[in-house]
Amino acid sequence: MSYIGKTPTPVPLTSSDIADNIITSAKIVDGAIVTADIADANVTAAKLASGTVQNQSAFKNIIINGDMSIAQRATSTSSITSSGYHSLDRFRTSYDTAGTWTQSQSTDVPTGQGFAKSLKMDCTTANGSLSAGSFLAIQSKFEGQNLQYLKKGTSSAESLTLSFWVKSNKTGTYIANLYDADNNRYIAKSYTISSANTWEKKTITYAGDTSGAFGNDNATSLELKFILAAGTTYTSGTLATSWESATNANTAVGQVNLADSTSNEWYITGVQLEAGTTASDFEFLPVDVNTQRCQRYYENLITKENQSMLCSGYNQDSGQVQGILRFRVDKRATPTMGYEVGIAYQATSQTARTDTTPLFYQASSKSVLVYATSNVSVTAGQGVNLVNRDNGTGMVFANSEL
Repeated sequence: MSYIGKTPTPVPLTSSDIADNIITSAKIVDGAIVTADIADANVTAAKLASGTVQNQSAFKNIIINGDMSIAQRATSTSSITSSGYHSLDRFRTSYDTAGTWTQSQSTDVPTGQGFAKSLKMDCTTANGSLSAGSFLAIQSKFEGQNLQYLKKGTSSAESLTLSFWVKSNKTGTYIANLYDADNNRYIAKSYTISSANTWEKKTITYAGDTSGAFGNDNATSLELKFILAAGTTYTSGTLATSWESATNANTAVGQVNLADSTSNEWYITGVQLEAGTTASDFEFLPVDVNTQRCQRYYENLITKENQSMLCSGYNQDSGQVQGILRFRVDKRATPTMGYEVGIAYQATSQTARTDTTPLFYQASSKSVLVYATSNVSVTAGQGVNLVNRDNGTGMVFANSEL
């Protein structure tokens, strides 16, 4: 380019010259920018348009199974009138006299967002007049040792941003809160479902808390709750929109009663909780990674299929068999072992096949001793397999949930 008069002095481009979200992949010619052209710290995450760099921060999402793709226990559970993990992994129901529910893994998802599954709550017995202590929420719990980077309890405490897709026929105000279990502190924010039966994306930012550090251990430090119904015990105060010592009355002020009709349904997917004051694109993980993260807390050890194997072992003597069952993933803590009522097993060797009931001893975070008494004579020292013969209904599990 030619100039009239003196040639202008070149001025380097700095980050302050670039508007946020303006740089996209399409704007950059291959090979046009090399490392030497970029001053240190001039390109920040804020300058990059969404999707320009994929997976900018691995495991940025504190939520496990936020895409609702893993459901080891069941894909649908009906007649829910108690707290606990009923279907989808890492999402617990908190319940007290708020109707009867079916919880399921649904294929109803927001169009074009990459999700295949959602969590669905379906009211099957209504409670239109909640008692004072009535409560219903979907919650997720997190270990303190995974949250140290949030610097909670210091002057540098990180804000947290929650984003999710939600749908319900019941419009109105809903509450999503964070609870610090180590210090009995919490913060609550509201969101509004504006259009009935329409997927809507919501984003909520919670300020960092400069009081009360999270414990650096494998116990519960933080809980996220999506509240669906709450009695006056939880709604009679002022909503705690800033961190404060937990007070029941300030938990769910303004919350609609999703339990007031059997027509009511509530869906959620794409749940992401991350450090910072802005929501980034949902972090999709490979299914094997997502499954293993869930199995740290709960693992199905045998499939619901006839003749699926629990473990190999040996005949300790003529009437007893035992084996070591190693978990696929180290558990958060020593798990509780269990199996479904009515499950039957066979101890199978070259010379004998017998029905038996397994017992579990000496469990650790890595393995458990499986022991069974045979009701027919077997040969001591001979190898044996413990297999499920319950025609597709049996399940053994290791539970190390928060």
